[in-house]
Amino acid sequence: MANKVALITGISGQDGSYLAELLLEKGYKVVGLLRRQSVAENQTSRLNLSKSLSYGIDQIELVYADLLDEGSIFNIIQKYKPQEIYNLAAMSHVRISYDIPSFTIKTNSLGVLNILEAIRGFSPDSKFYQASSSEMFGNSIDKDGMQRIDTPMNPVSPYGCSKLLAYRLTVHYRQAYKLHLTSGILFNHESPRRGSNFVTNKVVKGAVMIKKGKLDILEMGNLDASRDWGHSYDYVRAMYLIMQHNLPRDWVVATGETRSVRELCKYVFEKLGMDYKDYVKLNSKFLRSEELNLLKGDPEEVRRDLGWKPKYNFNSMIDEMIEYWDATI
Repeated sequence: MANKVALITGISGQDGSYLAELLLEKGYKVVGLLRRQSVAENQTSRLNLSKSLSYGIDQIELVYADLLDEGSIFNIIQKYKPQEIYNLAAMSHVRISYDIPSFTIKTNSLGVLNILEAIRGFSPDSKFYQASSSEMFGNSIDKDGMQRIDTPMNPVSPYGCSKLLAYRLTVHYRQAYKLHLTSGILFNHESPRRGSNFVTNKVVKGAVMIKKGKLDILEMGNLDASRDWGHSYDYVRAMYLIMQHNLPRDWVVATGETRSVRELCKYVFEKLGMDYKDYVKLNSKFLRSEELNLLKGDPEEVRRDLGWKPKYNFNSMIDEMIEYWDATI
């Protein structure tokens, strides 16, 4: 029997690299979608596969395409007819989405529409996973302080709005055309492979640089914003379990615990023998135009119905990130 084929968009991000590793471990043929960059060396440099694995980038078939170029998406899906399609590609930085709202909406929403149309027209048996986001909830919270599938969705950023449209399109195409389309509403998830302009790696990298005398202060935005943080390694395993479920539906993937950015700073600086209050300074340019105060997801269904068991907790995740930057800088 031929290996299953999985197409991963956004394969150069942290989730894409962890997911590629997981699927290669399970014997899949992995096809990764890349957007062309002007510097050839940058094309695959972010495919940060673990050096401990027996395979590497040469076992992933990389193809050039763009979610906004429907012709390229149609051609790839028609050619490979993948059993599984994981859409992880996005303009994923919430703060930057305020600066480039049009590009964010087009990439994150119209790009998904192009994939859905390609599946409907050329590969209706493909299973599809849409990387949805807790940012879709905005400041809506259930009475017990948590967020679930049925919590009202009122996003407060262009990024959140774009993700909500993509989410609703996925639900619509599932119902209208009887396709196997799923969404994972993933809360914040991090790793050493996370871009250093995202808050967790920004804090960890900055603190390590301060410890080593390479940086004097760390400028931050809203320290009182609270997030539900898990590890990308665990969350891509949830993605895989979602795709294997017999019924296409939507899931919340979260830890059920929340910490503020201030608590994150305190933990990281204390691990390095410092007091964050001496080095962390506020800069209004890092504030959002409309703040999102609290994200806290309810993981009961994904744990109970899919048997999802995270390997990492908050402390072990941050410790791994500190160890990475300490060895890198």
